[in-house]
Amino acid sequence: MTWNYSKKTTELFMAAVSGKPGTHLGEIEDADGFGEHGSIACGDALRFTFRVDRHATDPRQDRIIEARYLTFGCTSAIAASEALCCIIEEGDFTPIDALRITNQDIVKYLDGLPQAKIHCSVMGAEALEAAVFNWAQKRGVDLAELGIDIRHDEQEEGRLVCTCFGLTEPYILRKIEELKLTSIADITNSIKAGGACMSCHHTPGGLQDLLDKVNGSRPTTLKQLPVLPMARAPRAQPPTEMSPFKFAKKVEEVIDSYVRPQLANDAGDIEIVDIKDTKVYCTMKGACANCVGSQSTIKMLVEQALKDQIDQRIQVIEV
Repeated sequence: MTWNYSKKTTELFMAAVSGKPGTHLGEIEDADGFGEHGSIACGDALRFTFRVDRHATDPRQDRIIEARYLTFGCTSAIAASEALCCIIEEGDFTPIDALRITNQDIVKYLDGLPQAKIHCSVMGAEALEAAVFNWAQKRGVDLAELGIDIRHDEQEEGRLVCTCFGLTEPYILRKIEELKLTSIADITNSIKAGGACMSCHHTPGGLQDLLDKVNGSRPTTLKQLPVLPMARAPRAQPPTEMSPFKFAKKVEEVIDSYVRPQLANDAGDIEIVDIKDTKVYCTMKGACANCVGSQSTIKMLVEQALKDQIDQRIQVIEV
């Protein structure tokens, strides 16, 4: 599948991955603000750091002078991260002022994103928020005193709704309200919840119930058919010697049940070419075939999943 990216999105992505001067791919050592959002297991992860020019007497007047990111994800995830850093550095923000930056500001800066990629802009806004909270802790700024909600309920007490992506009820409810989401497809496109095994779509207390809680129950017209969850990746087992046939079957099982669904979220796929001893030879398909981040995907997603689920000696080699 080919995504219809804007010229601005493509330019920012190409500039970032080629290391063009003035771009922001990287990490600030001893950063004043540090925040993360997403996870490698779900296919997108962002680490955001910033440095401030410290005010002599009032930390609330600190100014962000440098921002950097490390992003594991697709073209839109990298471009959205780059856009976030540009917005911050061009705007001469204090960390508190930076909290006003929304995912829609990032989408506007990119001249739009495909609907299925909106979650990349949300990821950037959430990582920024986490980094500002981290800065506030370091600088002794009481955000609650300033009327800024630090959302302890989401971080500590939230009921887990989407187990695949580790998203809680308070967080999903907030995003439904903030982003005016009206369907399960809207939720998946915006924050990825329900985008993997789909078992949280219509289960009691699941995504549809949360939508109804915010937007009101919708009238029932046709009987809702149950959504069958995909098979989950097997629990990690201690490495054991097994026959080449059983080893190959185990590799195929993890690829089919765990890796392939993650790649499919970004229109990608993978094909096993050969297996020799503990070396797995594969080729990337779909949107992953020509992605500059394919090597990161191979090592951080595919190889790590096989190591965790089967044997730490496994090596995955792209051919």
